[in-house]
Amino acid sequence: MVDSGISIIKILIVDDHPLIREGVSAVLSGQTDMRLVGEATTGREAIESFRRHLPDVTLMDLRMPDMNGIDAISVIRSEFPAARIVVLTTYAGDVQALGALKAGASGYLLKNMLRKDLLETIRAVHAGKRRIPPEIATDIAEHATEDSLTAREIEVLRGVAAGKSNKLIAAQLDISESTVKAHMKSILPKLDASDRTHAVIIALKRGIFDV
Repeated sequence: MVDSGISIIKILIVDDHPLIREGVSAVLSGQTDMRLVGEATTGREAIESFRRHLPDVTLMDLRMPDMNGIDAISVIRSEFPAARIVVLTTYAGDVQALGALKAGASGYLLKNMLRKDLLETIRAVHAGKRRIPPEIATDIAEHATEDSLTAREIEVLRGVAAGKSNKLIAAQLDISESTVKAHMKSILPKLDASDRTHAVIIALKRGIFDV
C-alpha cells in the first residue's frame, strides 16, 4: 500500500526506440515517488496517451514517425496548458532546443545524460522549474541576436544538403537559378559559414533541419 504522504509523479515516456523506453522504465522503477503510467512510440500516440493518462511529467523524443515531438508538444500544450514536458534527444542543436521550448517544453535532456540527470530533471520540472543543459542554454544565448534563416532559405539549404545543383534546386522550388544563388549569398553570413558545405554542416549541428 502506498503511503498517502508520498506524492506520486505520474510519468509518460514517448520514444520510438524500445531501449530508451526500457532504460527510462528501469531508472524510474526504483523511485518511490514516481510511476510510469504510459508509453508511446509516435507523436500522435503521445497525444492520445496524454489524454488518457493525464501524466504529471511527459518525457518526449523529438524525432519520431508520423509527427515530430515539437508538433506533439504544441498540440498537447494547446489542450492542456499546464502540461509539463521534458524533451529527450540525442541532438544538442540550439535551434531545435529553442523550438521545443517555444512549443512549451519545460526541460531539455540529452539522452547521454539520462542516467545522471533524469530523476533530478523530472522532480524539478514537476515542481514548476525549467531544466536546460548549460551548454545548450549558452548556445541559445549566443545565437539569440542573429537573423534566423527564412523558410525559403531553409528549403534551398535542404537542396544543397541533398547534393542538388543550383539549377535543380531552382527547378524544384519554381524559382530562378539566380534567386537560389541570392539565397545562398544571404545564408552564408547568417550562419557564419565559409561555403555551401560548411553551411549545411552548421545547419545540421544546430538542428535547423534534418536529413
